[in-house]
Amino acid sequence: MTLKEQPPSQSQSHPIATCNALFPPSMPWKMRLAFKLGSAITDASRRSDGTIKRRLLSFISLSSSASLRPYSGVRSSDFTLNPPHNLRIRVFVPAQPPSTPLPILVFFHGGGFAYLSATSTFYDAVCRRFCNKIQAVVVSVDYRLSPEYRCPAQYDDGVEVLRYLDSGKVQAEKVMEGIKLDWSSCFLSGDSAGANIAHHVARRFCMEATSWIRIKLAGVVSIQPFFGGEERTESEIRLEGAPIVSMERTDWMWKAFLPEGADRNHEAAHVFNQTMELGSTFPPVLLVIGGYDPLQDWQRRYHEMLKKKGKEVRLLEYPNAVHAFYVFPFEESKQLLAEIKAFVEEKRSN
Repeated sequence: MTLKEQPPSQSQSHPIATCNALFPPSMPWKMRLAFKLGSAITDASRRSDGTIKRRLLSFISLSSSASLRPYSGVRSSDFTLNPPHNLRIRVFVPAQPPSTPLPILVFFHGGGFAYLSATSTFYDAVCRRFCNKIQAVVVSVDYRLSPEYRCPAQYDDGVEVLRYLDSGKVQAEKVMEGIKLDWSSCFLSGDSAGANIAHHVARRFCMEATSWIRIKLAGVVSIQPFFGGEERTESEIRLEGAPIVSMERTDWMWKAFLPEGADRNHEAAHVFNQTMELGSTFPPVLLVIGGYDPLQDWQRRYHEMLKKKGKEVRLLEYPNAVHAFYVFPFEESKQLLAEIKAFVEEKRSN
């Protein structure tokens, strides 16, 4: 499995554009089974009326607790920011921090806006790796889920977390003892639906640029973002039946998330409208695309939209990667972590 990096000024054909397989040939059968099991659980929890069997999920969801005691080189703690909205964050800090200020990485988990959380075992592990390897303070956002809370609740939660950070109150929390923050180096990150949230929160941050006191956005790490539209793209059709993001599942997720009566051409999903303002200070984007991800055509359109608007965007393509590959122990996952670390270090120095 290899990585292809595309500079912003170049175009690149996809090496497996004609492949009809739903998994890369090199993927172990145990991994294939794990992806299929995850898809089956998602399908079993969805009701035809657009609701979710939360009780069923509570029995089978894997979650991890925060710990002020070092674990995998990281300490963590949970905070509730808005009790009526049950808006919470999980903060991760290096157990042995350097004396210099650390960048802030605000992370939004995936799950189609409707599933998983900051406490999900997969995402707890991801954030620990980010914290430890990048040497950053990671703030994982436990935003409200659809269909109980529709768009723009998730974006509102993201902005509220940034307001909390901008207030400086986080610095007084016990987990932050001995930690210095580099307020000018705040990065938004996320995968799938979380990357969608990161985009919209970055846009709102930039449209309200004069109202921020401390934090400055230095970049966005967009891992296989969940965008879409009414049109059926070539990759969606070719990879229909792929795990996690089949058209049937994504159609249901959009319907559960978007405002009542809206279709998939709503700006929350269809971000490619050239008239949509991003703000003059919209930060550089590191965009990740997988060759076995049905959403890849929408992600490439996102790349083109950013370029046409004059925004800095760096494209990383992993030809043999499925959707959500990076939460699993693939070689590409290690490569991506190194790329994110390099991106954060580069943009901090600007």
